[in-house]
Amino acid sequence: MKTGKTIVACGIAALLLATQAFALKSDKNQPAHIDANYSKSTQSKTGAANDPDVYDLDGNVVVTRGSIKMTSAHATVYRIPSAAGGPNAGQISRVILTGKQAHMQQVHDGDCALMTANADRIDYNPLTNLAELTGGVVVTQQGHGDSRSEHMIYNTDTGDMESGNKADPAGRVHLVMEPKAPPPPSANNCSFPAGAAKPAAPAKP
Repeated sequence: MKTGKTIVACGIAALLLATQAFALKSDKNQPAHIDANYSKSTQSKTGAANDPDVYDLDGNVVVTRGSIKMTSAHATVYRIPSAAGGPNAGQISRVILTGKQAHMQQVHDGDCALMTANADRIDYNPLTNLAELTGGVVVTQQGHGDSRSEHMIYNTDTGDMESGNKADPAGRVHLVMEPKAPPPPSANNCSFPAGAAKPAAPAKP
């Protein structure tokens, strides 16, 4: 037994490693910035929500949106056309990252703890906050612990994870749960824009 840590191995896990590990709320209000060595775009033919604009990216792909950062060798980004109308028009609806290994990270609201995820494939839906990770999955929540498996559904908004396979005992899940207390809540939106604390008013004479 390792000192200071609890190690658990099980066939399936539907759990929450971090208590109230909610994602930084301001991330949803930030524009997405995408960098790559090569990009090819295919525009929607109909402008409908189910016919998205598609962007194929290759070579040192970096996608940032607020505290969210994703990197991979290759990525495909799907965006709902602005002409589609509705609350999701113009929004990114899906990001698929592939490569050995794709990486995703995000800061938690409140305690500013960093969540990092690595996998051979990350299929992320910003509209549902769900990321499906496949192949050599390692998810670490700073100050709370980490989870390792071959497949995981991760909710980037709540921190909920579901891993393993009830029908396949060979699909083991390995968890490390840190006993450390999380850091105190942030007063300045973890130093990210939109939501930073206002400066204190000068004292009256």
